[in-house]
Amino acid sequence: MRGWVVVAFFATGVVGARADDVVRFEGGAAIFKANCAVCHRANGAGNAGLAPPVTVYPPRFVATVDGRRQLALTVLYGMYGDIVVDDRHYNFKMPEFARMDDATLALVLNHVVFDLGQAPPDAKPIDAAEIAVERATVQDGSQVRVNRGIAISGLPQ
Repeated sequence: MRGWVVVAFFATGVVGARADDVVRFEGGAAIFKANCAVCHRANGAGNAGLAPPVTVYPPRFVATVDGRRQLALTVLYGMYGDIVVDDRHYNFKMPEFARMDDATLALVLNHVVFDLGQAPPDAKPIDAAEIAVERATVQDGSQVRVNRGIAISGLPQ
């Protein structure tokens, strides 16, 4: 019985979800589940020793220009190298998803920011045009990590 509960628990994709959660970006949720949840888990809480949570910085990044840029760069070009989230180190190589169109990437980012990370409701959703601007300047994952430092330093305390 115990093994069955574990299987059902992960099959539902609602690890850590609350009963009052509202998914505003359902299309983004499906994309996240298919491409991101294997590393970041379905609830975005990350996997210790593997992938950081996406519920900590992305909801804060949406409030600044550098943060919004970082969100776009991360999904477009991936990121690798040592980072710290909630006092935990991760040396993860996130793949790039530039093969996806701008609207799709914006949708998955909005799911991360608003549905998983629960950004303030007055925050402006990311749109495809913001992704397109960043697509014009190709970077590698180590450059994206450097940009992350800039985005973090510009966050309100």
